[in-house]
Amino acid sequence: MRQVLARFAAGTYYNGEGTEKNLEKAFNWCQKAAENGNIEVQFNLATLYYNGEGTDKNLEKAFNWCQKAAENGNIEAQFNLATLYYNGEGTEKNLEKTFYWHHKAAENGFKMAQYNLALLYENGEGIEKNLEKAFYWYDKAAENGDTKAQYNVAILYKNGKGTEKNLEKAFYWYQKAAENGHIKAQFNLALLYKTEKNLEKAFYWYQKAAENGHIKAQSNIALLYEKEKNLKKAFYWYQKAAENGHINAQFNLTLLYKNGEGTEKNHFIGIKKQQKMDILMHDLILHYFIGIKRQQKMEISMHNLILHYYIKMVKKQKRI
Repeated sequence: MRQVLARFAAGTYYNGEGTEKNLEKAFNWCQKAAENGNIEVQFNLATLYYNGEGTDKNLEKAFNWCQKAAENGNIEAQFNLATLYYNGEGTEKNLEKTFYWHHKAAENGFKMAQYNLALLYENGEGIEKNLEKAFYWYDKAAENGDTKAQYNVAILYKNGKGTEKNLEKAFYWYQKAAENGHIKAQFNLALLYKTEKNLEKAFYWYQKAAENGHIKAQSNIALLYEKEKNLKKAFYWYQKAAENGHINAQFNLTLLYKNGEGTEKNHFIGIKKQQKMDILMHDLILHYFIGIKRQQKMEISMHNLILHYYIKMVKKQKRI
């Protein structure tokens, strides 16, 4: 009965229900209930200590109460305890114990723990690397609605890692993650639709990813608008991508300025942007041919762009 009353009083003061909100009194009643063995309140007390609500912030006490709640079966506390061990907050960093408590919470159906457990298996942190088990737990989390897990499951199906390659299932999970707002999934889904020659849906998902800040999607949607002769929108998205550092978009934006396509003709801006591009591409060409970045694979588009500028610069030098 004391536990119930203490818990009720703690909640009342914390939420300001029927009385003025008072975090200090909420903390005091929470502490009483926790000391009397109320598991849920033990976790709440850990949270108060962690955030410094109603008391001074104290990570060691937060850890101790979180551990008590976790050992008593509170699933959220098990997840948080794993996180404290992983970050070394209130205790020493310990990946083996991180794995242990994520595993506990994951088995109890906590989807964020299932996702984190999959990450640990994938990266070999606190446990030996095991892609099959990583896939198993990503799949569990994905089925439970974790968006990041849905995206990772799609990648594993696409690449045949931890499971058999299955493009239909990869497509299914990309779609799920994309619909749930995962930006990279939206972009990858657009790429898949483009491969299937479904330009309407490719356009739709490029647009979604672009609006959510995906730089390559911004450049790609600009290219599609340019092909449709909607030069104002092409200009808009090239400009977005260019401002975010996309080199191809910067080049294409320069051409639009010089030709007055999608915007007022501005030869001066075009020249200025072209000069910046020439300097940037000159440095890239040096890196490329000297071999400073030989160990990095360059995309074919970048390779072609570099060669384009190299030839252009050679021709300029010949004219001089």
